[in-house]
Amino acid sequence: MADPAVASGGSLNAGGRSGSGKAASSPAENYHLARRRTLQVVVSALLTECGFESAEKAAVESLTEMMQSYLNEIGRCAKAYCEHTARSVPTLSDVVVTLVEMGFNVDTLPVYAKRSQRMVITAPPVTNPPVAPKALTAGQKRTHPAHIPSHFPEFPDPHTYIKTPTFREPVSDYQVVREKAASQRRDVERALTRFMAKTGETQSLFKDDITAFPLIAARPCVIPYLSALLPSELELQTLEETDSSEQDDQTDSENTAGNIITDDPGADKENSMLPPSGVVPSVKASEENMIDNPYLRPVKKPKVRRKK
Repeated sequence: MADPAVASGGSLNAGGRSGSGKAASSPAENYHLARRRTLQVVVSALLTECGFESAEKAAVESLTEMMQSYLNEIGRCAKAYCEHTARSVPTLSDVVVTLVEMGFNVDTLPVYAKRSQRMVITAPPVTNPPVAPKALTAGQKRTHPAHIPSHFPEFPDPHTYIKTPTFREPVSDYQVVREKAASQRRDVERALTRFMAKTGETQSLFKDDITAFPLIAARPCVIPYLSALLPSELELQTLEETDSSEQDDQTDSENTAGNIITDDPGADKENSMLPPSGVVPSVKASEENMIDNPYLRPVKKPKVRRKK
């Protein structure tokens, strides 16, 4: 049978080689790595007690993982039974109930602990558990009042219930607002220019490299002065608003005049609607007075009745 130190040392070397690929830097990684190496030493000692002289690295890792999962399950179930009975610290009875629930015969534990070929390993070095850093500190932490027992959980961190506004006040400086508006306008113009250069026809200053300094190609127009004669969209919108307001005023005045009760109730409606001269203007006369030039002729817009 091989020396126990050799078996345990081989497992330690295997664990050292597995952990040397990525050096642990944080305290949490160092803590878990130390606990893992202790489990590997225990597995190596148990293999030596069973008569094994050597073991493969994959087998030792698998057994270590199985033991770690088994111990984690025992701790989790013991903690659950402890909290189920309104306690915060597990006791021996919680562990016994956990082992019974997992199908382990508790009566065999004293005999196994007093076995003759039991190996004694050195205690692992003391490693402090990692301390979880506080995410945010705001205000002063409150203590329990006199009517709350001390074994109750502590109050949460103050930042969970203290109001912490994170918005910024709007900038009202005239110079800053003007600079921001000019910068936004410049960015919009640059973006539109690039979009038109990529989607439309372009001309280049250099014949060798077409993609360098592209220029938006000028589109030839048959009648160059046509755009100067036609009204712009802003002018059309202004004319529409003016015409619609005048039409509404005229309609309101006609409705008001028609609703007035005259002294003669039997008066003819047609005579009342005639102009003072008594002559109805003809449609032909109005058509003759219209401007023949289509560019100087006023635009006719449909009558739009506004909802009141």
